[in-house]
Amino acid sequence: MQILEGDAGAGAGMRFAIVVARYNDFVTERLLTGAIEALHAAGVPDADITVLRVPGSFELPLAARRAAETGRFDAVICLGCLIRGETPHFDYIASSVAHELAASAGATGIPMAFGVLTTNSAEEALARAQPGPSNKGREAAAAAVEMASLLARLDRPARGASV
Repeated sequence: MQILEGDAGAGAGMRFAIVVARYNDFVTERLLTGAIEALHAAGVPDADITVLRVPGSFELPLAARRAAETGRFDAVICLGCLIRGETPHFDYIASSVAHELAASAGATGIPMAFGVLTTNSAEEALARAQPGPSNKGREAAAAAVEMASLLARLDRPARGASV
């Protein structure tokens, strides 16, 4: 039996795009810092990280898909922050972003890590963007590295296969 899994520490030699929303930047900048720290810890140098800034979370899927379609990146990390308000706007945006990112990953074959916070308050958002291992940007980046390394392993020819 063969079991394959990715390695969240195996980012050396891979390239990553980070698509980050500017809306609620008091949170998203902290998520971005956490994501970059995780990539560095996985062996990814700054030269292999590209940050794409978009207006808000609703714009994340289009930029992420376009980045994936270039073939320049092994994975795309998507960072945003949605804070529930008084209208259903939050629900529409959250659902649309999640659906479109999943669809884009499936269509392109490039992992897209979901680092979009959906919280009830700014305080909840800030708690998830604190420095350290529970930073959701850090977690999204680690997931992106793990998925990219898993897919790289799947792309290798099987032992004994003719090439």
